[in-house]
Amino acid sequence: MIIEVTKVESLLQRHERKKNSLLAVLQDIQDEYNYLPKEALQIISKHLEIPLIDVVGVATFYRAFSLEPRGKHMCKVCLGTACHIRGGPKILDEVEKKLDVAPGQTTKDRQFTLETVNCLGCCAIGPVMVVDEDYHAHVSTKQVDQILKQYRKKGKGKK
Repeated sequence: MIIEVTKVESLLQRHERKKNSLLAVLQDIQDEYNYLPKEALQIISKHLEIPLIDVVGVATFYRAFSLEPRGKHMCKVCLGTACHIRGGPKILDEVEKKLDVAPGQTTKDRQFTLETVNCLGCCAIGPVMVVDEDYHAHVSTKQVDQILKQYRKKGKGKK
């Protein structure tokens, strides 16, 4: 993906030129590109006068950031104890099969990125699958395809 330097610079202008703006700047870049492109990290480093290694260190420390392109939709399957007992691994297997990706991967069409989580804090409604910000409770393997179709229908454009 080619980034527009002017777009990154305009996102940077929203923030003070201080080191403590780094997280907010990274969030804005991630929102725009769905990941943190290397070129954008270099521009941020120069703009905020922070060594690139420190910018990358922050970007890799927080799980919310990704240095690899992510899908339009984030799909998370809970594998915490309660969800695991209620069939979380079977849900994950079905999602992997339907999307043809493993956890941590993005579909070829960049529509979905699949992740697993250890707990979503909603054990009573497990097994749980979250797509974007939408929680799907008591998910069965038969429901997985229908859930994914809802998000495919939302279009293939940018978020």
